[in-house]
Amino acid sequence: MSLKAILFDFNGTIIHDERLHKKLVYQIMLSENLRPLSGEYRNICLGKSDRIGLRELLLRRGRVVSDEYLEGLIRKKSLAYQQRLKKLQNIPIYPGIREFLQQLQEANILMGIVTGALRSDVDFVLEKAEIREYFSIFVTGDEINTSKPDPYGYLLAVERINRNFPLLEVEPKNCLAIEDSPAGIEAAKQAGMQAIGIAHSYPFHMIQRLANWTVDYFREIELERLQQFFALGKETVLQ
Repeated sequence: MSLKAILFDFNGTIIHDERLHKKLVYQIMLSENLRPLSGEYRNICLGKSDRIGLRELLLRRGRVVSDEYLEGLIRKKSLAYQQRLKKLQNIPIYPGIREFLQQLQEANILMGIVTGALRSDVDFVLEKAEIREYFSIFVTGDEINTSKPDPYGYLLAVERINRNFPLLEVEPKNCLAIEDSPAGIEAAKQAGMQAIGIAHSYPFHMIQRLANWTVDYFREIELERLQQFFALGKETVLQ
């Protein structure tokens, strides 16, 4: 067994934008005449797609919205998200991500993104941060109705890799996910993958209980050590 692909979560993993998402979600709630509650975003939305998070927030307040209305809210949030980022001189991607992507490219490891974010948001950030070239596979919130911890997005990514790069003959056991949330880690593991938990959004000790490996920063990921473990067929927790 070898490490053939690394699949990244997006919000909170590649880009440091969870505070912005929280602010935009609460703005939507206020526009719906709903007062945000303390901890509500973290407990309901963090690690989930906007489709699932917004629907659950509204349902908990007794609001039942149509799919069409919900899509309108999601697009409204996406527009505001990109407008906010356009005003920034530098996109807030996490330190070390660019160097890590270069390392993976040199090692001929395929890279992809599995996220509940819209493809337009993902493309906007990657292009502005000048890291779009590293990613070959995308599974985004436009095309899936489920949300992590459901493993469907990761399984779809494996299917897509094999369709576009059949010579790789990828299985979930050849893939590694990098996630910042418990829901994301669970999704990857349910798909049959090992997962690195990166402590961007949750405390290290919480992520450590769930992931196969846990780090605070991208620079702490030891690619050579990971490759050795995959080569040996290891399936264990290493911290």
